[in-house]
Amino acid sequence: MRCSVVAVGTELLLGQIVDTNSAWLGEQLAAAGIDSLYQAKVGDNLARIVATLRATLADADAVIICGGLGPTHDDITREAIAEVMGVELELNDEVALVIEQMFTARGRRMPQNNLRQAMVPRGARIIGQRRGTAPGLICQVGEKVVYAVPGVPFEMFEMFERAILPDLLARGGGASTIKSRVLRTWGDSESGLNERLVGVINELEKVGNPTLAFLASGWEGINVRLTAKAHSVEEAEQLLAIWEAKVRDQVGEIIFGVDQQTMESVVLDMLRQKNLTLGVAESVTGGLVAGRLTAVAGASDVFRGGVVSYASEVKFDVLSVSRGPVVSEKAAQEMAVGARKVLQSDIGLALTGVAGPDEQDSIKVGTLCVGVALADGSTKAVTFHLPTGREQMRQLSVISALNYLRQELRAK
Repeated sequence: MRCSVVAVGTELLLGQIVDTNSAWLGEQLAAAGIDSLYQAKVGDNLARIVATLRATLADADAVIICGGLGPTHDDITREAIAEVMGVELELNDEVALVIEQMFTARGRRMPQNNLRQAMVPRGARIIGQRRGTAPGLICQVGEKVVYAVPGVPFEMFEMFERAILPDLLARGGGASTIKSRVLRTWGDSESGLNERLVGVINELEKVGNPTLAFLASGWEGINVRLTAKAHSVEEAEQLLAIWEAKVRDQVGEIIFGVDQQTMESVVLDMLRQKNLTLGVAESVTGGLVAGRLTAVAGASDVFRGGVVSYASEVKFDVLSVSRGPVVSEKAAQEMAVGARKVLQSDIGLALTGVAGPDEQDSIKVGTLCVGVALADGSTKAVTFHLPTGREQMRQLSVISALNYLRQELRAK
């Protein structure tokens, strides 16, 4: 069973409303093992809605269309479906009665245009309205089907779960499941990962299930997504475990997390497991590292705090950094030692660098020095040369520094 999703509303195209319905539907379809081929957005224009429906029906077995079922002149989804079906709209007395009763129960007068919502394509099955005035529709188009649901999320959720999903599963001959596992990486390019995994990719192309895809996530790294389809969750999980192991064999330690894990949550978990606390000193990032760490619930049990030593005098006076160049591995190490002392933490992490737009003391924009002061009293430092662009460099500095700390914690 292949099902596409069409979201209707000019406001979606203008960016006035974010289309969360399509994302939710995609997630639900995948969980039920129903392939989702396309997701499209179309404005409140009859000809374009009709064209979009016909195009999606050409490839899919079913289409869910969200929105355009209201009572106003620009709610024209019903008309578009009727045209695709080749039928007329007709008044459904039962739907009209339910709408009238809803207004009566609320002590409100029903505007006559609300009866537009009781006009349905001839031959359509009704999904009775329970949370709003607009009914849903199940419309047969030859051997295929169009489901129409209101754009109001909580109305759409209820109709999908009550009527659409059971109908889809019945048409598809039973339930299966689609599960994904995302392996999160840092330290190689998308092309580099592809090169490392070419053997796995070739093997997967022969078996066809699971599938593998790369998802570039900017300063969050590059994700390797495995997606398996099976008759049960357990079977899908077994497939994913087998192929995750094959990916890890080729990629190794640059995989830092799985699914919803982030670099900061992984580092915090490692500190927790080792019963260590962390203090941070930041110059170039101006508190971004501390912000990312404290955004993780429960960080306070291992994260002591941070010092934003943006001015050189703060490095000298608060962190006891030796006077001299402040963008160097030596300065980064001394900042880490100072952070460890001032914040009374087991580990100190420090970042200093040049985000630009101009060079600083002949040090190129994009230079990042990261220092670590470890629990045994030893210190280490490394220099990264990151892409330029002030915000990009600062954000990449965060994950680069946390990954360096992750590697040091792994080594201990």
